[in-house]
Amino acid sequence: MDPPPPPSTHSSTTPVPPPPSTTTATSTTSTASTSTTTPSFPRLAVLAPSKTHTFSPPQKRIHTGADLPHFLTSLAYRDIGIFILQLNRALCPRKPSSLPTSTSTSTSTATATAPAVKATPQPQTFPLNAPRSDPPSVLWLRDMLDQVAGLIDQAPPEKGPRRFGNVSFRRWYTLLEEKVEAGLLRGVLEGVDLGAWGGSLGAEEAGGGIKGEGDTKGGDGMLRGEGILEEVKGYFLGAFGSAQRLDYGTGHELSFLAFLGALWKVGVFRDGKGEGGEVERSVVLGVFEPYLKVVRRLILTYNLEPAGSHGVWGLDDHTFLPYIFGSAQLTRPITETEPMPLEGSVPGAPRPSDVAKAATVDLHRDSNMYFSAIGFINDVKTGPFWEHSPILFDISGIKDGWGKINKGMIKMFNAEVLSKFPVVQHFPFGSLFSWDPDPEAALPARTAHVASQPGNVNTATATPGEGAGTAAPWAQATKMPGSAAGVPSGPGIPYSRAPWAAGGSAAPSAPRGVVPETGPPPPTAFPRGKPGTASNQFAVTKAPWAKD
Repeated sequence: MDPPPPPSTHSSTTPVPPPPSTTTATSTTSTASTSTTTPSFPRLAVLAPSKTHTFSPPQKRIHTGADLPHFLTSLAYRDIGIFILQLNRALCPRKPSSLPTSTSTSTSTATATAPAVKATPQPQTFPLNAPRSDPPSVLWLRDMLDQVAGLIDQAPPEKGPRRFGNVSFRRWYTLLEEKVEAGLLRGVLEGVDLGAWGGSLGAEEAGGGIKGEGDTKGGDGMLRGEGILEEVKGYFLGAFGSAQRLDYGTGHELSFLAFLGALWKVGVFRDGKGEGGEVERSVVLGVFEPYLKVVRRLILTYNLEPAGSHGVWGLDDHTFLPYIFGSAQLTRPITETEPMPLEGSVPGAPRPSDVAKAATVDLHRDSNMYFSAIGFINDVKTGPFWEHSPILFDISGIKDGWGKINKGMIKMFNAEVLSKFPVVQHFPFGSLFSWDPDPEAALPARTAHVASQPGNVNTATATPGEGAGTAAPWAQATKMPGSAAGVPSGPGIPYSRAPWAAGGSAAPSAPRGVVPETGPPPPTAFPRGKPGTASNQFAVTKAPWAKD
């Protein structure tokens, strides 16, 4: 069956969100006292070793849907978003610097000088397969991921057909836990300046104890050097799927992002000397993408189920972040002082509609994270792309370039990952990603979305524009959740067809004269689940034709 044409989209007349809020710095030149302003974009703060900090093992805090509004106004929510925006901006192509002009004053009357041919400067892009100078911390983490992948050979899958995940994954996960207890994570923390935190993390430790001058204990009696290890370990072990449920999803992906964010906070990546986002690019391209390769191998080897999947109406069965970072790689180039573009693409970028062409996907999957994720979908699914991935197909019809796709993906991540109880319920909170409220966050409003979370039995409603946690700096940077006209605001933004892909059809239609194999039922609203259950949580997002 031939696929339908990509959904037609037209330029939206709605105002675009403003750029991230910035602070300005004043500088003077040697020739004149002119002041210039330099934007300051959100960055995840690195803890100062000179200040005392008490670490704590991450603990579960989100028990019911009633806990979700607190999370959306917490320091953890703020820091997760800031870290995503920080990494995202680093991957955006950069405008070329101006070519130097000749300042020579010498003249020659003997020969005529032919006019110089000016080369056209090209923007700097950051593909996956480009040479990089990764810092030692990134190289160590990549080697660690190689060791993690090597454990698969020690836990081969049980043979025979299975409808659900292969139980040998539990054996693999046990091997991973043993590897971590044996010191897998200690190497990357050896270069951390513990300072007032106390302790050391050298290989000379015996029995897991922390030895060294300056050891001090936190309020719970835990050695602070050991506390760092315990805290980052919680996020690392939560990043490879559930051994109990034999599944993997965006919640586990979020845990690995928190693992990297925790390492950033304690100064692990300070060994990177690059400027202009070079260290952040090494973190994404040199660590996060190799992590995704390990995860994809685990999914294929052990047939891991999608965790918290929306089914065919989800963006992806397992991951989300490669679509954010991959679209950032293809956006319109910027300078170091410009905010992320809201539309446009880098010259030479593949068209968004090319994601539906398998040959083009294969051509770009080794250089771009978006196409790499699409390539994995093509590896594991059969049938027309528009049929098994209708949301991605619908997004492919956007005419305003990868910049608009990137902006929309960030909104969707906020709405469909960070704001959904089934996804974030297992996310643990410690001192690095704190459950404490963000003092700058707005008080959460009581919305229909929050009322529909599992654990809530009432159906209080509020206007769509009263989403929780929208005062976070990174939320303001992209107007998260969506604030465009006609787009519901707040965490309850429907997954459906990408709401920011204006003008597209609600669902891909079959070629004229052909009855689609999978079509919508009669035009009635999709029945909601029982209040207080997970089925109610997903009922509002199952299909683009399910209108309230």
